[in-house]
Amino acid sequence: MKLLKTEDAVGHVLCHDITQIIKDEKKGPVFRKGHIIQPEDVPVLLSVGKDSIYIWENDESMMHEDEAADVLRAICQNEHMHATEPKEGKIELIADADGLLLIDLERLRAVNSLGDMMIATRASGFMVKKGDKLCGTRVIPLVIEKEKMEKAKAVAGPDPLLRLVPVKPKKFGVVTTGNEVYYGRIQDTFTPVIEQKLKEFGCEMVEHVVWNDDHEKITASILEMLDKGCEMVFCSGGMSVDPDDKTPLAIRNTGANIISYGSPVLPGAMFLVSYMADGRPVCGLPGCVMYAKRTIFDLVLPYLVTDTPITREHLAALGHGGLCLNCPVCHFPNCGFGKGT
Repeated sequence: MKLLKTEDAVGHVLCHDITQIIKDEKKGPVFRKGHIIQPEDVPVLLSVGKDSIYIWENDESMMHEDEAADVLRAICQNEHMHATEPKEGKIELIADADGLLLIDLERLRAVNSLGDMMIATRASGFMVKKGDKLCGTRVIPLVIEKEKMEKAKAVAGPDPLLRLVPVKPKKFGVVTTGNEVYYGRIQDTFTPVIEQKLKEFGCEMVEHVVWNDDHEKITASILEMLDKGCEMVFCSGGMSVDPDDKTPLAIRNTGANIISYGSPVLPGAMFLVSYMADGRPVCGLPGCVMYAKRTIFDLVLPYLVTDTPITREHLAALGHGGLCLNCPVCHFPNCGFGKGT
């Protein structure tokens, strides 16, 4: 620290809070520790009795907390987001669009492991709304070595840690399967659930058929929907391993690339995801999607509506945190379901 006359302290960094007391009006800090003194601040400082003031000595090897937080901001920021102004050494990133937030967790951990700095984010793999806070960055000390911030940039690498993929509303088709629905023995309560969940993302169901457990008819309908321009196709029913459940076979016979039949998520173990050669997804939805509050479908939908490929590795990682507790009052996504990675 260094003691300077207040008039000579412009451009320097305060070492401590400065309290202002105005009778019956105010008592509190008029300037916070870390504030960079401006010319217009001098009369205020003099009015609170600060003819001299302690500042941090300038050191070319050190960086102020606001500058350092901006380095961390640059490490994180990508398209479709904007930064707030620095405040007390903290900068936040705000979403500019509805979309899927993806974070490179390995590189995030590497930066946070360096010490004296931090990046706190929302959970990766979940939807955010325009205006949502995505992350906050700050350094712990008031000033930090520039060398440490250079190391943070090196550890993070050239690509931003965050990625926000905007929603792309799609037209989709649904193939409802099962003898019980086809022959009118029970009402189809599955399709309205699918339609409602997709509607939340601005998607529209443009094709719907109901078939018995005839895999050839199911395959033909999937292909016909794709030919008519459906950007996604969902098949409901017939997804278990029972001999008479033919939906997985029907999807396979379309020529789609099966990414996975099965997922380490409950509810949702019998989920099937596949992609046609042109990248359009064809999914088989297990029965739990019809009656459970939240399932594997809720965890993968953000990927489907943003054209973000679902991989086998992604599904495998969902096992940690993939157990829904079926809480009496569902607070998803503000809970641990799907957030184990």
